[in-house]
Amino acid sequence: MWQDIKVLNATANILFGACALLLFLGGVWLLMNRPMFTLNVIQIEGWNSNVLKHVNPQIIRSTALGKIRGNFFTTNLDAIRHAFEMVPWVRKASVRREWPDRLIVTLEEHSPLGTWGDDGQILSVKGDVFTANLAEVEEESRLLEFSGPQGSEKDVLQHYLDFKDRFRAISLTPEAVRYSKRYAWEVKLNDGVTVQLGREENSAVLKERVDRLIQVYPELTHRLQGKIESVDLRYPNGLALKASGQELNVVGKKKK
Repeated sequence: MWQDIKVLNATANILFGACALLLFLGGVWLLMNRPMFTLNVIQIEGWNSNVLKHVNPQIIRSTALGKIRGNFFTTNLDAIRHAFEMVPWVRKASVRREWPDRLIVTLEEHSPLGTWGDDGQILSVKGDVFTANLAEVEEESRLLEFSGPQGSEKDVLQHYLDFKDRFRAISLTPEAVRYSKRYAWEVKLNDGVTVQLGREENSAVLKERVDRLIQVYPELTHRLQGKIESVDLRYPNGLALKASGQELNVVGKKKK
């Protein structure tokens, strides 16, 4: 073997190639770890250039920023993104590098719509449930009220939007939408009246019941001088009213 010139040359070439590769990789490693590539700037901005209203800079410093490791080349962007998405009020984060020592972090905040359930959670305008300081929202606007079984958040949001659109015909709007564990719907309007709609047996049921109420509501409020407390629409051909503590007659047989 040692007398075979071709084998010796091939072996030498492999060894020289391996040494050259190691030297190259070592040089790259040294270059990547030069002080000039230390992350000196973490720039945080709002999604689509929106101003961040609720994200707390102090919480970002104490949580997300402390989890950034490495330099411009070696830092893990997915880990940084995940750290920022754990910050209260952050719905989504994206992270990109900017040469030679900067990270650009773009944050999308949750836009609150109302409270969710009784645990102090908030439902966003996109149907996401998140945890944040309610006082930060209540200083700006009154939150609506929502509740429902786990996983029903987006369904409740969509029904709220539908109810809002339909009750606009009589200049009312929902301020609470509740979806019970028995899959029954209840709406509280901004005039204080609670409307029981019952189960949604098919796509047309709730629409028909709401339309039935809209047709007679102006006359009912006029006759009862706005003293209606609740309306029960769980009847095929009528409704039941409670006004000033008195229950009025109903038409039809009530459904659950």
